[in-house]
Amino acid sequence: MDESSKVIHSEDLKEQESEYYDLSAIEKFNSHYNVIFGKRSNGKTYALLKKIIYEYAKHGKQGAYLRRYREDFKGKRGATLFEGLVANDEISKATNGQWSTVRFYSDRWYFAKKVEDDKILSDSEPFCYGFSLAQMEHDKSTSYPNITTVVFDEFISRIGYLPNEFVLFMNVLSTIIRQRNNVKIYMLGNTVNKYCPYFQEMGLGHVEEMEPGKIDIYSYGDSSLRVAVERTRDHNIEGRKSDVYFAFDNPSLEMITGGAWELDLYPHKPKDFEDENIVFKYFIEFNDKILQCEVVVLPDCCFTYIHRKSGEIRHPERDVVFSSKYDPRPNFIRNMKKPPNDTARKILNFFRDEKVYYQDNDVGEIVRNYFMFCQNN
Repeated sequence: MDESSKVIHSEDLKEQESEYYDLSAIEKFNSHYNVIFGKRSNGKTYALLKKIIYEYAKHGKQGAYLRRYREDFKGKRGATLFEGLVANDEISKATNGQWSTVRFYSDRWYFAKKVEDDKILSDSEPFCYGFSLAQMEHDKSTSYPNITTVVFDEFISRIGYLPNEFVLFMNVLSTIIRQRNNVKIYMLGNTVNKYCPYFQEMGLGHVEEMEPGKIDIYSYGDSSLRVAVERTRDHNIEGRKSDVYFAFDNPSLEMITGGAWELDLYPHKPKDFEDENIVFKYFIEFNDKILQCEVVVLPDCCFTYIHRKSGEIRHPERDVVFSSKYDPRPNFIRNMKKPPNDTARKILNFFRDEKVYYQDNDVGEIVRNYFMFCQNN
């Protein structure tokens, strides 16, 4: 975590009648970065796409829609991105009837309207550009002086991140911003992974503890940089009509109908054991968390049990430590999936043979995210 970052303001959101997301609360802080996360399908993306439309219609300022992969917005996905706003007549309202729909072409979105014979007439300039982190090299030489709103959608991932993704994100922003200071960045995500690397990279140390309906403002040393972080309210607590489709007895479905952090279900301690049954200890350091891992041998089985460690590692000069951080000491190993010695290989075999058990599901999530890190490094 960035040691220079700190929360300088925290605020509870006011009650509102609408169950859909409203930008007004976070906008009043006028922050450079606006991190907005919460339950699915509560209108976060809709609100930002609407902002892009109105910024262009009223002020001629363009938007950037950013995803991890180009496949996330090409073809049908790109063509239907603004469909909800078209259906609600927002294009016509924003342009005073001059345009009524949106045309998607070559990773750009244009205002458009139907003319005679159902032909589509498009505006000459796009109101929004599409960018992908995975293909950012292709955009480096292009200038975008009129983009003032950047929307990074689905920045929190459950299935993994690109290698050095935060640096790729910064490079995309550098391409767009150049020497200007009038660009605002919005990062939108669902509560699918509380150990998202962006939180650590940006020094957002209180995200895990944030309650729905809360905004924190972060500052960074002597810099004027401000980051606003909002965990959206879990609107409509009584539930939506569609919630009936997800009422199965499965704790993982709570995130779909509510705003809880999504967790997989992990195997817990299978048997009680004593200290003398622990034949080896090692540690995993990830996301500013330390986990103690114990190799347990009983008369009828052996397994690894992983739990949170309170305090520091007692013998860091000799204990085996798997850490995402760089450390020159030979007992520190960065990538468990690339074991450098027999001890590390034996440890990895417990995971391959599914002989690993966890204190709780949250500990399992930390280990899962550590292995996603290993996959990308």
